[in-house]
Amino acid sequence: MTDKVVVITGGSRGIGRATALAAAARGFRVVVGYASNKQAADEVVAQIAASNGKAIAVKCDVAEESDILNLFEEADKFGTLGALVNNGGIVGKSGVRVDEMSAERIQRVMAVNVTGSILCAREAVKRMSTKHGGTGGVIVNLSSVAARLGSPNTYVDYAASKGAVDSFTVGLGHEVAGEGIRVAAIRPGLIDTDIHAAGGEPDRAHRLAHLVPMKRVGTADEIANAIVWLISDEASYVTSAILDVSGGR
Repeated sequence: MTDKVVVITGGSRGIGRATALAAAARGFRVVVGYASNKQAADEVVAQIAASNGKAIAVKCDVAEESDILNLFEEADKFGTLGALVNNGGIVGKSGVRVDEMSAERIQRVMAVNVTGSILCAREAVKRMSTKHGGTGGVIVNLSSVAARLGSPNTYVDYAASKGAVDSFTVGLGHEVAGEGIRVAAIRPGLIDTDIHAAGGEPDRAHRLAHLVPMKRVGTADEIANAIVWLISDEASYVTSAILDVSGGR
């Protein structure tokens, strides 16, 4: 058990929601970052409170630096930061080739998935690093198997953004390994969440399930369990590591 704070971006739905509930069950105080759906975020907080956990919801579009600064300021009021889960992420419309993509789409994907993750990590390092008087902690970045599959004819911009997340994970892990901070990434495969609907293909995961060696899609809880393991002391020798949770795909 712990009494430290975990900040989870994109914490109101899907993998973020499942991670918030799982982390609370392990004793973390949870800061549920959400981009727009306050009702969903409040419901996560209420569910945690109903199980005698502690949580708050904070609006945060990770493409906006001012929102990120506010998110961590609110986390400071809640307790000592012990972990960050960089789960906030977006996809553009699925099935769009690179020669059909607008600059605005690409910039938005990179701003949320890459720049947002780096800026959140920056704020976490400022608080957790022993160099800055912190007591250490863990950063878990959400990548995707798209980073190594490339997602041709689907969303190569999203795949590229997750490739950047992988590189950042390895580099940052080395950078802060001597300062009490571990950094890891999770690469989910086909998971049954609403991110596919956001890309215009709500049935995508189930439609492609036959491509997975285990012949099924994964669940948000299966990803959350891996994340909570990484932020726990049970993973104390894991850093600069990328864990595929993808059914073998």
